[in-house]
Amino acid sequence: MNFTDEKTNNVAPWYQPEPGTFDEMWLEENKSRPYWQYFIDSLQSLGLDEMERRRGEAQRILRENGVTYNVYSDPRGVNRPWELDPIPFLISSEEWANIEQGLVQRAELMSLLLADIYGPRQLIKKGLLPLELIYSHAGFLRPCDQVMLPGAHQLIVYAADLARGPNGQMWIVGDRSQAPSGAGYALENRMAMTRILPSLFRDCRVHRLAMFFHSLHATLAAIAPQQKDDPTIVVLTPGPRNETYFEHAYLAAYLGYTLVQGDDLSVHDGKVWLKSLSGLVPVDVILRRVDADYCDPLELRADSMLGVPGLLEVARRGNVAIANPLGCSILENPGLIPFLPKIAKYFFGQELRLPSVATWWCGQKKERDYVMANLDKLVIKPLYRHPSSRPLFGPFLSKKELANLKARILARPSNYVGQQRISFSSTPSLVDGRLEPRQSIIRSFMVARDNDYQVMPGGLARVAIEKDKFIVSNQAGGISKDTWVLASEPEKQVSLWLQPSPDQVTAASISTIPSRTADNLYWVARYAERAEDNARYLRIVIQKLLQSEKQPLDNELLSVRNLLRSLTHITTSYPGFMAEEHEALLEQPNDELLAISLDAERQGGLTNTVTALVQAAYGVRDRWSSDIWRVFDDITEEWLDRVASDGISLSELQDMLDQLITSLVAFSGLATESMTREQGWRFLDFGRRIERSLMVIAILRTLTVPVYPPFVDNAMLEAALVSNESLITYRRRYRSYLQLTTVLELLLYDGENPRSLIFQLNRMQEHAAQFPRETSTKHLTSLERLLLEASTQLQLNDAALLAQPDRKLSTHQALDQLLARMSHLITQMSEEISHTYFTAPQAPHQLVDTYSDADE
Repeated sequence: MNFTDEKTNNVAPWYQPEPGTFDEMWLEENKSRPYWQYFIDSLQSLGLDEMERRRGEAQRILRENGVTYNVYSDPRGVNRPWELDPIPFLISSEEWANIEQGLVQRAELMSLLLADIYGPRQLIKKGLLPLELIYSHAGFLRPCDQVMLPGAHQLIVYAADLARGPNGQMWIVGDRSQAPSGAGYALENRMAMTRILPSLFRDCRVHRLAMFFHSLHATLAAIAPQQKDDPTIVVLTPGPRNETYFEHAYLAAYLGYTLVQGDDLSVHDGKVWLKSLSGLVPVDVILRRVDADYCDPLELRADSMLGVPGLLEVARRGNVAIANPLGCSILENPGLIPFLPKIAKYFFGQELRLPSVATWWCGQKKERDYVMANLDKLVIKPLYRHPSSRPLFGPFLSKKELANLKARILARPSNYVGQQRISFSSTPSLVDGRLEPRQSIIRSFMVARDNDYQVMPGGLARVAIEKDKFIVSNQAGGISKDTWVLASEPEKQVSLWLQPSPDQVTAASISTIPSRTADNLYWVARYAERAEDNARYLRIVIQKLLQSEKQPLDNELLSVRNLLRSLTHITTSYPGFMAEEHEALLEQPNDELLAISLDAERQGGLTNTVTALVQAAYGVRDRWSSDIWRVFDDITEEWLDRVASDGISLSELQDMLDQLITSLVAFSGLATESMTREQGWRFLDFGRRIERSLMVIAILRTLTVPVYPPFVDNAMLEAALVSNESLITYRRRYRSYLQLTTVLELLLYDGENPRSLIFQLNRMQEHAAQFPRETSTKHLTSLERLLLEASTQLQLNDAALLAQPDRKLSTHQALDQLLARMSHLITQMSEEISHTYFTAPQAPHQLVDTYSDADE
């Protein structure tokens, strides 16, 4: 369907902006704005059906790249995909130039304001700021007094929320200084848009975003203490459960920094150190994504488990630079807004270029009286922004709610502001195959440079999910847009890569790996191997079960029952087929098989293991390439999303198992072929070898230790080979002769078989020799001694003797004893590696809580 009239070039009647609302695309004369016209013509040529298809393509790209946003009330949690509207938010280059000047002025003002609040406090002394507006705010951290960054700017990264009012004027409706989020999402949006609309993006001559990140990279290096040439910079994140964790991991990988959590850092000798596998590494700069009051449990929140004890003292000494500095969330106080015009005149001698939304602080009688008299017309906000707090729109409150709100304001008037309710501009959005207007807001980002601020062109636009809705935040379900600032001519491309001088030789830098990261990589490998092995074994059992239903012979049924019981042992999903009522389960095993496979709460079950795998992988999101992350996305989509559906049959489950095994093998192959052989990969591979060793042992103990009748014995040996991906190799070597001795030779002793136990021990010995050591001693470590003992004991035994049965016990007793010993030693290896490399000491905390709830 066309949406423009070809004769008049007017916007079609079916796109209907809200009356009295400024629309970004539509003029009152029923014409499109000139800078929208080329986009509209292109959109008309494509058609809305094609745009809907490309929206799906964009969502696929974002999903495969692992772009998520954790909405805390959403049952999908950290797996909630990021939403992108394929219709961009357009701004002309001429208008943006004026907006940019206003944003730079605002950032400079905020930086000077921050420096004064924690420095001389002249604004309070001169009466330009009420002292209770600052001192009663939870964002003002008294221990941060006089703690300053080097350089001209205290505020390194700043973001402003922009909205256009009914008269077309851009307003600043919110300031973000704590740890402004969204820049990484804006970059991901841009990447997706350039893939789904490449020629349109190019022809529209859109300003690029790279310069912002180039400036961020340079500024963080510049604020390092002692002006190091190659400072150690880390991104401090609260962890995978944080709503914007994807962005933390993404920016760390994009900028080449190490992603850390609080327990990855420690304070010694007046410095901050990264606890890496190779020892303590000094940290120069911290790009902070943890709220300031949680950053130091010694001087700030004693109950915080996210911070670094003693961090503030190191910053006070000037031995570490923190961006943004601790205590800067005071700038997010909306009560400051009424005082900014006079403060701007004090610092600059000029008016603010970008107005703020009209605001009345209730801590002053005249302003409080105005708010009380107009409560049903205003937006009421608390001074301190909590994750659970939301603006209250007076026009939408009942009389009882207004009365309750009035009582709360009168009880603590200095904690609230009233703001004018402005109608945000609308912008066209693709909704169910149609263009519809949606309320919109833009978050633009700035980073300090030597003498001014670099502004990201445009930024992250968000639109309301429904008509007539004014809440556009991501937590409330808002949808993002890419913001296109249209240049008059093509821009030069900017790269993050630094260009050395002709005579400069760049030395390779092997990035340090935190102990927590190595821990996660180790468990990613273990969960991946466990999931793959369990999936293979489940597939074998289901195939045998379905075959026995077609040919219900006694030997077949006996083999199936043995396999069902062995499944419980191998997956450790007890009681399962070993329960008291196991006879009934053995007769009707389908429900139990489905539960082991699909029940996420079933300990030892396949879905439980796959969930743990995805969570561990998400914890080291910055370590994976795009291709590896696509594998995890496939696992999530093809397994975790499908297991929630009802009515899956065993036949359908077989197909799902095939797909899961293929994805897990793809991950193993990509990790083997793509990851460099640094310590992270060694711990990943060591985890795989540990788990594969335990699985080989478990399968052999379950299937080959008991003595069976010949037909059943053959079925068990074949299952052992199939589950270890060794059946084809065995047939090629031994033809049709199936016996325990040769099976043991292949699965225990063949050093060329990547599924054999000796192969795993040999690889682990190679890795252990390369693991970091506390000293330069030549003595074997505890881990190396365990590996040597296991390898020696295995090789001192003979497969032929192990295959000799104990007729009295009807078991292969020697084999069972060897495998039990091997299992014990390998379990000890796992404990040793965890104790040596992964255990973090208990963090110190305050003896007296100096941060009480009364301060909030």
